[in-house]
Amino acid sequence: MLKGFKDFMLRGNVVDLAVAVVIGTAFVAIVTAFTNGIINPLLAVFGGSDALGLGFYLVADKPATFVQVGPIITAVINFAIIAAVLYFVLVLPAAQMKKRFGGDVEEPLSDTEILVQIRDLLAEGRESAGGRHEF
Repeated sequence: MLKGFKDFMLRGNVVDLAVAVVIGTAFVAIVTAFTNGIINPLLAVFGGSDALGLGFYLVADKPATFVQVGPIITAVINFAIIAAVLYFVLVLPAAQMKKRFGGDVEEPLSDTEILVQIRDLLAEGRESAGGRHEF
């Protein structure tokens, strides 16, 4: 039982995943600080003198009906920054390294290519068996 757990923990994927979660969490904190310190004040400029920021009222003069658009824009900006950095800093270089040092690893066949191979093998089987057999 412990051997199986040890094998599971020492697999490269588990360790890589744990490192990715820790680094991702730290990076999210950096991007959140950036958007809170720079992006949110810029969005507040467009929100006018209202302390709630960028948004609109569903019912005039009722603060409870204020719909805040600023946090949505901030979340989209956070997502875009995190996705771009992860792609250009981690995914793209890893793919290039895998291509460079991965050797001659064959690409997996698509479903269509597999079906074509099956069809060809079945056609060869019929020809080698002497054609059609009727029962």
